[in-house]
Amino acid sequence: MLADLDLETLLAAVEAAPPIDAAEVVAAALTDSLGARDVSFLIADYSGRSLIRLSHVRRTNADDDLSRERGQAVTLAGTPHGRALAEQDVQIVSDSDGFRVFAPVTSRGEAVGVLELGLDAEPDRQTLATVSVGAHALAYFVIANRRFTDLFDWGQRSVPLSLEAELQHRLLPASYTCEGGQFTLAGWLEPAGDVGGDTFDFSVERDTLHLSITDAMGHTLNAAVLATVLVGALRNARRRDVNLAEQTQLANAALYGFADDGDFATGQVVRVDHASGVARIVNAGHPSPILIRDGRAEAVELAPGLPFGVALDYNYRVQELELEAGDRLVFLTDGILERNAAKVNAREVLTQTRQLHAREAVQALTQAVVDACGGVLRDDATVLCVDWHGGPTGERDASAGADR
Repeated sequence: MLADLDLETLLAAVEAAPPIDAAEVVAAALTDSLGARDVSFLIADYSGRSLIRLSHVRRTNADDDLSRERGQAVTLAGTPHGRALAEQDVQIVSDSDGFRVFAPVTSRGEAVGVLELGLDAEPDRQTLATVSVGAHALAYFVIANRRFTDLFDWGQRSVPLSLEAELQHRLLPASYTCEGGQFTLAGWLEPAGDVGGDTFDFSVERDTLHLSITDAMGHTLNAAVLATVLVGALRNARRRDVNLAEQTQLANAALYGFADDGDFATGQVVRVDHASGVARIVNAGHPSPILIRDGRAEAVELAPGLPFGVALDYNYRVQELELEAGDRLVFLTDGILERNAAKVNAREVLTQTRQLHAREAVQALTQAVVDACGGVLRDDATVLCVDWHGGPTGERDASAGADR
């Protein structure tokens, strides 16, 4: 008789193993408990269109300093792997040896990857429940252990990153998606060939959801450094527990003191009150956000405000938007609107993708822009999407790491 998956034993085994072996420990536990032929973990790459199956080739001698890690790309489009991620549900496919099972590896809506198993017999309900628990646990193990190793980050890189892209990537939040009960949010950044300095950020407090989206002027290293100063200043002020107006003023002063003449960054800094659903927004010369309400997408009219870094003593205006349950609020950078992507109607795309999870919607919009530009972006294309559900603070109905 096959054994149930013992989470206490599994946690102890992961803790005892090196950080790079977290996925292998879970795979071994599932092999033992389910009698699986094979178990593998595929991590989602930064393109949003592929998974990477990680493997390791042991060194033949101590002097061999070449990387022994290997990655096999598996496309998401039209595959059970892709369906598992998009639908956040286990997929079962028969094959010549029995059955293959694909389970989403997810934590609070963050699609970390897919767990793939080969089984001799068709899985029953208990087997699928064990697979789901193992996949959910693996999400937490990967998130915890990627702090200690480059392996998982390496696996997510389908192409090498430039220095500018490395700096830009480190400015982004550790997760691009968060399901928080009252809200679901997701961001996506599609970088240009020459990094354009885009960023997005978020943080959740007991009574407030913090958001920001910024676009530093220029390209390459200068834009990445400007973005680093601005995002660092916004986070520093936020963590000092100042109000929204003071946060933006402190960030503006920091960028003004650092930047050369003519350097600046546009952006929007937002705080959403959990109890009231009121979004307070500071607009620093940035494109208008788009609100999808009752099936219609409209630009949110905001007073413009100066970009960050232009004037030292500028007082930013805090503007309010009352969110209603069912609203989708989308922030974007001008890379979504640039002339090469003119045939992409962002409002129309957002309306057509309203029923998709925010995670899927932001990728659909940026992919439409990439396609319109023939695969070559002249500027970063960045989207940050917030679905407002309302309701009591802290309530969430989830299964295996994703909202039901």
